[in-house]
Amino acid sequence: MIKLPDIRQKFTDIKEQVEQKVFHPYLLKYIETPVIDEDKLLILVSIMDRLELSYNEIKNYAMTTMLIQIALDTHEHISNAHVDEINRQLTVLAGDYYSGLYYKLLADSEDINMIKELSKGVKQVNEHKVSVYQKELNGIDSLMTSIKRIESSLLVKFSECFKVDLWNEFIGNLFFFKRLLQEKELFIQAGNSLVFEILKEFTIPNKNLSIKNLSDKQQRDLLVICDRYLDSSKQFLLKGLSQLPYLNEMLEARIISIINEHQPLANTLVEEG
Repeated sequence: MIKLPDIRQKFTDIKEQVEQKVFHPYLLKYIETPVIDEDKLLILVSIMDRLELSYNEIKNYAMTTMLIQIALDTHEHISNAHVDEINRQLTVLAGDYYSGLYYKLLADSEDINMIKELSKGVKQVNEHKVSVYQKELNGIDSLMTSIKRIESSLLVKFSECFKVDLWNEFIGNLFFFKRLLQEKELFIQAGNSLVFEILKEFTIPNKNLSIKNLSDKQQRDLLVICDRYLDSSKQFLLKGLSQLPYLNEMLEARIISIINEHQPLANTLVEEG
């Protein structure tokens, strides 16, 4: 394993600069604070840190990619949140504002290839979001594939741009795994998970039944399906840890922490009971 003693400082500095860009005082008065996915930022910095790039190049590429990721996440929040029309419009504008920052930074870099690849990633994310939110899916595998693409397409296109394709499947599984953990927690704690809502429609005949009103057996059946995909991704991630290039101590520790958040169904039910 490669030890990179300065990776933490680079990550922290770039994260602070991303925050300075997105935490606009006026917007923060009216919308929820944008979420910066620190794990995606850490992956970006880790990949580039071992390439022949200057710190400024690492910073600019990481910031542009994170800005468009935040823009995509902000626009998705509109579909999930129960907000009034004014807040909804401001959230749309916030997403557009972050997109504008992204395009300006990319234009300043004059990296046409990166612009093309990230644009492909944005297109894939949006296409799969449409499939999920419009429920244009062929089954559970189709749903899970779309969730994986939504969570990872941008970073996959980024890694392809730098010819480090070995990261692609790992990135896809890591952020798919993380998203499923979040959806499982939402289902257990609040009963308002988008993924579980669609799983219910595929597996439970009564289409009018809310996921908040499922029987214990029906809830368990959905959790079993979710855990099956979590277990599969977990095994892939554990195997991939020994094969990744540019793996530093900070990134390895974070990946292991994410993996360890998954508790099989039997443990979950014991805790809940």
